[in-house]
Amino acid sequence: MTEKFEVTFPLPYGGSEERFAYIYLPKSYFKEPNRRYPVLYMFDGHNVFFDEDATYGKSWGMEKFMNRNHIQMIICAVECNHDTNNGRLKEYAPFTFRNSQFGQIEGRGKMTMDWYVNELKAAVDASFRTKPDRNNTFIAGSSMGGLMTLYALMEYNHVFSRGAALSPSLWTDPRKVKTMINKAKLDMNTVLYMDYGSEEMGNHRSMRRIYGEITSLLMQKGVLLESRIVPGGDHSEASWEKQLSFFMRTLLYKA
Repeated sequence: MTEKFEVTFPLPYGGSEERFAYIYLPKSYFKEPNRRYPVLYMFDGHNVFFDEDATYGKSWGMEKFMNRNHIQMIICAVECNHDTNNGRLKEYAPFTFRNSQFGQIEGRGKMTMDWYVNELKAAVDASFRTKPDRNNTFIAGSSMGGLMTLYALMEYNHVFSRGAALSPSLWTDPRKVKTMINKAKLDMNTVLYMDYGSEEMGNHRSMRRIYGEITSLLMQKGVLLESRIVPGGDHSEASWEKQLSFFMRTLLYKA
């Protein structure tokens, strides 16, 4: 079952706004009142569960996948900033970067993750039967949400032990991504699934080289990494939906 509710999200320049969040509870949650569950936090919540809420009319179909595979996990996903003035890019950027298409994007990723950790996670743990410890707290996203997943694992490693970064926006500033990884202080059991579609490699300059350099750096850092180039994969919810079984196996392997 997936419920949709409103949360109060802080805005970069003061104030706040109401936006939707989604919480998925497995069927066993209502049948086993003493059972507790790991939690997966996700970005772009409007694209995760239902086609009717998705930006382009196609979601990841996560509820159907979870029910079909009887996966015993809670999922909490929050929709992104929809401000047409690059609101999503700013909210999901761990650092400020400049791009010929978007101009300068002031990164507000730290504010976003502080809210996820200090407000959202605290509320979910207080309201639902979670396993709140690091070993049972995961995070996932795609595109800019994939970049935020990588950021969360690097900078909030005391909170998140495992993550899935699908088609992460490494192109924003590869140098800053590498610096972020180099400076990270990680527990040795940090697990990351990361992929990139073969058909999206040409969307940004030198992506194949950048992807290879960053995966190599993650491995040098000791991250337990599963990396894939998805045959025929592109930059879309339909493609990311096809990767659900791959990244969920990584998140749950011996978890």
